[in-house]
Amino acid sequence: MEKVVNQVYLQQTYSGKKVFVTGHTGFKGAWLITWLDLLGAQVKGYALQPEHDECLFNLMHSSLNFENVIDDIRNRERLNKEILDFQPDYIFHMAAQPLVRRSYRIPAETFEVNAVGTANVLETVRSINKKCTVIIITTDKVYENREQDVMYNENDILGGYDPYSSSKACTELVVSSFRNSFFNIEKTDQHQIAIASVRAGNVIGGGDFSEDRIIPDIVRALQSQKVIEVRNPNAIRPWQHVLEPLGGYMLLGGLLNENPVKLSGAYNFGPNPPDHLSVKELVELSINTWGNGEWKDTSDSNQPHEAGFLKLDITKAKEALGWQPKLDATSAIGWTIEWYKQNKTQVVDYTVQQIKTFMNS
Repeated sequence: MEKVVNQVYLQQTYSGKKVFVTGHTGFKGAWLITWLDLLGAQVKGYALQPEHDECLFNLMHSSLNFENVIDDIRNRERLNKEILDFQPDYIFHMAAQPLVRRSYRIPAETFEVNAVGTANVLETVRSINKKCTVIIITTDKVYENREQDVMYNENDILGGYDPYSSSKACTELVVSSFRNSFFNIEKTDQHQIAIASVRAGNVIGGGDFSEDRIIPDIVRALQSQKVIEVRNPNAIRPWQHVLEPLGGYMLLGGLLNENPVKLSGAYNFGPNPPDHLSVKELVELSINTWGNGEWKDTSDSNQPHEAGFLKLDITKAKEALGWQPKLDATSAIGWTIEWYKQNKTQVVDYTVQQIKTFMNS
C-alpha cells in the first residue's frame, strides 16, 4: 500500500468530486487547492484574504479553476450557506489562527477561530443530507508536552501550554464531541458522515511568508544578506515538506470514504525518527542549499514559551493507511529552499512540477 499517495490513486479518488477547503488562502491551503485542481477536483475555498501580497495563494490563484469565497470562519450563517449550496463530497477544514507567538497577543480570538470555527463547520455538516468525508486539520502541538525526548502518539493526553496549542487541543475535543453526539460511527449508514482529525509536524515548503516561522525568517535574511536570527536553536521539531501531510490528508480522505467505521479517528503525520532535527540543523542545511549565509543565537529567556522537544509517532498512519514519508529532512529542506530561489515568473510551473514529482516518486 505504500504507493497509494500517487497520481493514479488520488485522481481516482478526487477527479470530478466536490471538495470544500477552508483556509485555502493560507500556506498549506494554497498547496492543497493547487494539488486538487491538478487532480481534476471541483474545489470551493472559504477563507480570509491572505495576509501577504506575495503569498503562494496570490501567486497561484489565477492559474487555478476554483470557487473563491472570502469570509471569516466565525461567520456561521455565511459558512453554512456556502457549504450547503455546494453539497461537498469532501471537506478539508484548515482555517485557523496558526501561529504560536501571535496566540499570546490574541488568545481569545485564537480560541474563537480554532475551536469555535471548527464547531461552526461541524454544525453545518449536520445538515448535509448526503455522504460526506470530513478531515479536520489540527497540529502536532495538541499533546500535553512533557518536554522529554519521547514520541507522542494518538492516544497520548491532549494539552497545550500556549493559547495556540491549547486551542487546537480544544479543537480535538470539539471533533470528538460532534463525532460521538451526531456522527457516531455505529450509525454511519444513517448519517453518512465520516470524520478524522490530522496532526501534522512542523511543515515547511515554498510559498510560506508568515511572521515568526523559521523558513520565512531564514529566506528573508538570506535574500537581504543579513545574519539569520535564531531564537531556539536547540529545539527539536518533526520537520516535513508540506506535500507530505497534504498527501496523507488526501489519502486518508479517500480511504476514510471507503471505510468510515474502521478509519474514523485521529492521525499523526510526521517524518521518520531520524528526521526530527534541531532548529540549528535546519538552519545550517538551509544555508548549505542556498549557497551562503550566517546565523546567530538570539535566545531570550523573557520570550514567550515554546516547546523544546516535540516528536511524533507516525506508526498508526503507516499501519492503518499504508502511508509513508517520501522525503527525508535534507530533501525536504532542499525542495523548500530551491522554491524560494525561483523568480516570480517560474513559481507557478515550479510548484506544479514539485507536486507532480512528489506524486510519482
